[in-house]
Amino acid sequence: MSSVTYSDGDLATYAAQITAQKAALDSMEAGYAESLDTIWMLLASMLVFFMHAGFSLLEAGSVRFKNTQNILAKNLLVVTVGFLCWYVFGYPFALGTPEKSNKFMGHTNFFMDGFWDSKSNFRVWFFQGAFCATAATIVSGAMAERTALKGFAIYTALMTSLIYPVVVYWAWSGEGFLNYTKDSGEGGSVVSTAGYIDFAGSGVVHMVGGIGAVIGAVVVGPRKDRFDPAREAEFDAHNIPFVVLGTFCLWFGWYGFNPGSTLAMHDEGTAYTAGIVAVNTTIAPCIAGLTVFLVKIFVMPPKALDVGAFCNGILAGLVSITGPCAVVKTWEAVLIGFIGGCFYLGASFALQKAKVDDVVDAFSVHGVCGFWGVVSAGFFGDPDHGMGGNGAFYGGNAAGTQWFAVLMIVLWVGVLSVVILVPLRLIGFLRLSDEFQEMGADEAEHSPSKAYAPHVEPTSQA
Repeated sequence: MSSVTYSDGDLATYAAQITAQKAALDSMEAGYAESLDTIWMLLASMLVFFMHAGFSLLEAGSVRFKNTQNILAKNLLVVTVGFLCWYVFGYPFALGTPEKSNKFMGHTNFFMDGFWDSKSNFRVWFFQGAFCATAATIVSGAMAERTALKGFAIYTALMTSLIYPVVVYWAWSGEGFLNYTKDSGEGGSVVSTAGYIDFAGSGVVHMVGGIGAVIGAVVVGPRKDRFDPAREAEFDAHNIPFVVLGTFCLWFGWYGFNPGSTLAMHDEGTAYTAGIVAVNTTIAPCIAGLTVFLVKIFVMPPKALDVGAFCNGILAGLVSITGPCAVVKTWEAVLIGFIGGCFYLGASFALQKAKVDDVVDAFSVHGVCGFWGVVSAGFFGDPDHGMGGNGAFYGGNAAGTQWFAVLMIVLWVGVLSVVILVPLRLIGFLRLSDEFQEMGADEAEHSPSKAYAPHVEPTSQA
């Protein structure tokens, strides 16, 4: 047999070719990974954006007929003003991490400065911007039917420019005091070696919106005659089909909210995480909704089928599982959803007894169940299961950080909301007059003056 010999030059050439091919493959793989991540995040962002259709339907159905257009105008205002505020101030304060970072808030990337140097920031901006608008929308429902548009617009601008973004920095920037890498190279918070666990925002999004909602409802006061026993039935939701459709739209959008929070989709790890998150995002609201529905039938007066409460129970389960959805097993999601439904029922009952007029139960659904979602991540989630859990039931140490986060969110959102809303109420920018409320905002300041055209019977042709 004849042997083939290679010179050193041939070997060097082949080695160079192999190196070049490997570099080309690595570049191609990186490009595909970037494309997959972008497609995934854009899809998730669109689903989160679609949640505003759900909020609009739910809130429009929950108010009285005469205020339908007004609440829809506020939903439109939240999205348009919210995204512009996110563009100018929100993103820089939330995720604009400087070279010399601090633990409180960001301060770079104003007006998207520097985005062209790292173009992946565009998809992050869109995804997180949709979250930001969601936090402000939660407030609109609680204060519906008696809040002036100008006062609500001012609060919305400050919520999306400052209040919400700073909480995002604390939790999700990687530099905030709730979750950052310490000098030793280990992660943690300022109070523990455990970092804050809130995968998709039980605390960062929903609790922020819920605290703003209850402060807003208290400061603006109840609707005229809301707690007069003789007129109580007048305040029932005017369109239950809208409420149900809105709930389904929100649930559908939640599959962008929770699974999309993987922020990537180019490897097996993130794919598996998105899968378990989707399952938990289905199981928890099912058990929570049924819990509320059955309690309304068999326990709480008037012991009847309450479709509106069923919808809020579903939303309570969704909010409860949003924070721990990536770190708990499915049976834990069942427990979290069940307890979330119970928390919702208790909070809703307590607010009614305290005569706090929260039109859509925003605080009970988002504030209280957001609190439970944060706290539950401190109890559930096995550290040994490889999902990022750190629950006390398994010997983990995340509970301290979770409770500290709850305290800081309540103080930050609560104090700033009072500082903003009380002066607005005092100068007459927040509450609509009693005469205005009796007439209805649609007739008083909208054109056309009715949300629905009157039905006209067709005339018969001779």
